[in-house]
Amino acid sequence: MTSVITGDIINSRKTNNPEKWLAVLKEAFNSLAPSKKYWEIYRGDSFQIEIGNISNSFLAAILIKSTIKSIKELDVRMAIGIGDKTHEGQTILESNGSAFVNSGIQFEQLKQQKVNLAVLTPNDIINEELNLYFKLASIAMDNWTKSSAEIVKVSIQNPNLSQEELGNLIGIKQSAVSERIKRAALDEILELDTMYQKKIKTLQNT
Repeated sequence: MTSVITGDIINSRKTNNPEKWLAVLKEAFNSLAPSKKYWEIYRGDSFQIEIGNISNSFLAAILIKSTIKSIKELDVRMAIGIGDKTHEGQTILESNGSAFVNSGIQFEQLKQQKVNLAVLTPNDIINEELNLYFKLASIAMDNWTKSSAEIVKVSIQNPNLSQEELGNLIGIKQSAVSERIKRAALDEILELDTMYQKKIKTLQNT
């Protein structure tokens, strides 16, 4: 099984310098995928990336969201599709299988459902449960400030650093790091990631 994240940038036309978000998005993709073959940015502000380890797909989505929301006024809409890959093309847009289909189907429903993050797996019960959790988590995530998004991004990229060390990276005190983590609900989001991994792993055992 594999996982595919399909998304687009919300309010991308509000920025006069698209290269600003393109550069950091490409940097995030390069850290998440083994090669350029597994991600693509197309139609200006749409993208797709394959995350081979399906258990990592939620945290990958959070890294992408925190990367984009670190830029003022921008946000991202994403659908995680989980399933098989039946063909691997020269680029991700040429690959196919149920993971790609599920990601595309779910992405098309995001606007109608008025959510910015959802998942579609082969298991309806898991879909219903995880998407409810995503809605609740999005109450915090969709309202991240630039500084909240920044601390989430840095924390995910450096999971073994202390709060003091994280503060040194971005030039703030440990107390400010602690406050930003609290405001971002990062601890609760990481708890959700742990639960997500447990649920997703059951798909591989069925």
